[in-house]
Amino acid sequence: MSEMTLRRAHVSDHGTIVECVREWWGDSRTPDQARELSMLLPRLFLQFFAGTSLVLEDGDGIKAFLVGFHAADNDHEAYIHFVGVAPELRGQGVGRRLYTAFFQRAAEAGRREVHAITSPLNTGSVAFHRAMGFMLEEGDRQVNGLPVHGDYDGPGQHRVCFRRQIAVHP
Repeated sequence: MSEMTLRRAHVSDHGTIVECVREWWGDSRTPDQARELSMLLPRLFLQFFAGTSLVLEDGDGIKAFLVGFHAADNDHEAYIHFVGVAPELRGQGVGRRLYTAFFQRAAEAGRREVHAITSPLNTGSVAFHRAMGFMLEEGDRQVNGLPVHGDYDGPGQHRVCFRRQIAVHP
């Protein structure tokens, strides 16, 4: 694996990130499902949250990304919206590197808590968030033994909600 550079995202990364989502999830979804998933990342996320979003790249281009932001309604929370890692790099600490960098930057900005969500069917994501120290928030129902918030993203779109405390850096 060549050396990867971590940097903040730029609006100009949007098209590449959308293509990465369609390609990287293409092995586990139909083309229509992968395109639908990429629609969770409209350009506005990088127009307004590029400064809190991250990209890992090497000489061949983007290999991983994290789209996240700091809450506008309070000064203590941050949220990780979407993370992608090239399939050949999964399980090698790339996601951990992105999350750790996001935690550090959020803490430096005075944030004390980071939130994230995932589908209760995404067992890999649930395991990853737990391994990263996230706690599962209490939900209003159970799916596959997990507490979920029913209809969180619309009818039938139940989500596992996570919360993790982070140490604020002066």
